Amino acid sequence: MLLKVVAFFSLTVLASAGRSPHADYVEELVKQNAFGPYISDNVVEDAFLDLPDLVRKYNYPFEEYNVTTEDGYILGLHRIPHGRDRNNKPGKKSVVFLMHGLLSSSAENVLMGPGSGLAYVLAEEGFDVWMGNARGTHFSRRHVRLNPDSRLNTDFWQFSWDEIGSKDLPAMIDFALAHTGQEKLHYIGFSQGTTSFWVMGSIRPEYNKKIISMHALAPVAYMAHSTNKLFAALAPFSSQLAGAANLLRFNELFRRSELISEIGQLFCSDGKPLQFICSNMLFWIAGKNPDQLNTTMLPVITGHLPAGASIRQLAHYGQSIHGKEFRRYDHGAIKNLIQYRSVRPPRYDLSKIDAPVFLHYAQADPLAHVTDVDRLFAELPRVVGRFRISQPTFSHIDFVWGKDAKTMVFDRLMVLMRAMEE
Repeated sequence: MLLKVVAFFSLTVLASAGRSPHADYVEELVKQNAFGPYISDNVVEDAFLDLPDLVRKYNYPFEEYNVTTEDGYILGLHRIPHGRDRNNKPGKKSVVFLMHGLLSSSAENVLMGPGSGLAYVLAEEGFDVWMGNARGTHFSRRHVRLNPDSRLNTDFWQFSWDEIGSKDLPAMIDFALAHTGQEKLHYIGFSQGTTSFWVMGSIRPEYNKKIISMHALAPVAYMAHSTNKLFAALAPFSSQLAGAANLLRFNELFRRSELISEIGQLFCSDGKPLQFICSNMLFWIAGKNPDQLNTTMLPVITGHLPAGASIRQLAHYGQSIHGKEFRRYDHGAIKNLIQYRSVRPPRYDLSKIDAPVFLHYAQADPLAHVTDVDRLFAELPRVVGRFRISQPTFSHIDFVWGKDAKTMVFDRLMVLMRAMEE
């Protein structure tokens, strides 16, 4: 067994330098399942499988539901009701709802595979795992009457994370609770998944009573101190850019594409000379921390993400960076008067969010800066815990895909959730 472990770690260390001299031996061990159930036997296959088939490939149960919002968006809602190796019998369990980040989808919680993906980890620990998909993403790209592909009518794309929080989250949470017969659930949001929760809690405060505990991974509300230079440069012009894009009928950004999947295979796989470019693109957006990025999984990431978003979602973040406040979407003075009855969009009233909140943040996160998290902490009325990741270089995407995400983040989540149930 020791020889197998040494061979496995040797392959991991040497992946960026080319093919290991022990690669053939290790590949044979993988085929024999010598390392147990948590190693993908085919990264390319994982990249191109549909999400339901990917989850079922690893022998986990997977359920899909359609939820229609009050304004007609048809959302894909995913569920892993129980574990595979432990807690693997159907039955009533504590419900946990996961909400993804910007340009992502429910896939972000399973891409790293069993033992590493948050959804799998939670299922093995005995939770009934539900995963939401915001309007406009790959699994929620439908409407009862609007066509997302129409070039003449772009009404489908006239939304930001304001609507995701005020309409999508309530619809999906209500469905999950009704389906399971539960009155409350745990909520785990990553990045935009935290932003949309703050929106829901302030605009639809009655939903705070349906939350056992809310865990904000890389919490994003205020963005006045964001250190991403590209976002800072574009932020002053975000409303104008969104308006111009709308005139040009260009409202969708980074739709899931087989072309991106193919590019991921060609350039991002282990042994490819340009793999470092793929890594640096992630670092450029979400902070650099090569110690936490599993580069072997880059083709799987590009196979499922990005999953699409409305340009208005990015513009809304741009308004937050430039205005240094946490406000509703700025449509311009006239439309603001019609929608909000004020020239300026109102601030989200964080004092209405009385659900128990836990903030999980990192020193090196360029999108959820410590100073902005401190401001959020000061304004939320019921922060039960605030946890800064001990690793100084831990960054934004490390909360979901970091090599040590389980030990640094997920294990604590489960302890806290169980404690809140007592």
